[in-house]
Order: sequence, then structure tokens, then C-alpha cells
Amino acid sequence: MAISKTLMASLLISLLLMHLVEANQVKNNVAQDSLPTKIDCGAACATRCRLSSRPNLCNRACGTSCARCSCVPPGTSGINLDVCPCYANITTRDNRRKCP
Repeated sequence: MAISKTLMASLLISLLLMHLVEANQVKNNVAQDSLPTKIDCGAACATRCRLSSRPNLCNRACGTSCARCSCVPPGTSGINLDVCPCYANITTRDNRRKCP
């Protein structure tokens, strides 16, 4: 009788541990799927800032914003901001739009 209780308890604990491990794996897979994809900020910002009157300033601001948002709107400075709202909503201390 004592052996069957011990066997039953160890079986239940084993099933509980297996369930917890499986739930953790599913959680990790969901978290990895929701991560933003990495983009080449240097190339994306070079394209965006190629016609800027201040390319160094444009590239620096674009690079900072790209690192935060993992996206850069297509086209040149000032257009297509609706494609990447995170990028478009970053502002300076003076509440002006930071990203070109």
C-alpha cells in the first residue's frame, strides 16, 4: 500500500513537471516570434538621408531612432512616416520630431 502511494505521488509530480516544462517552451517560442526583426540601420538610414542638406545629423538621428524602433520608413527624409509610427513619434526636448 505504501509503495503504491509513493508511486502515485511520484507519477503526479512527474506529470506536473512535464507540463511546466512544456508550458515554458511554448512561452519562449511565442516571445521569440514577437521580437522585432533586426534591420541594417546603416544602410536604411543612408538611403533615407541621401538627399538631406545635413547628412551627418540626419544619419545620427535616423540611426538612434532605428535602433529604438527597428524600422526606418522607406524613401527620403520627411516622407512615409505613417509606415513606422514608433520612428515618427520620437521627439526632441523641444517637442519637435527628431527623426528625419
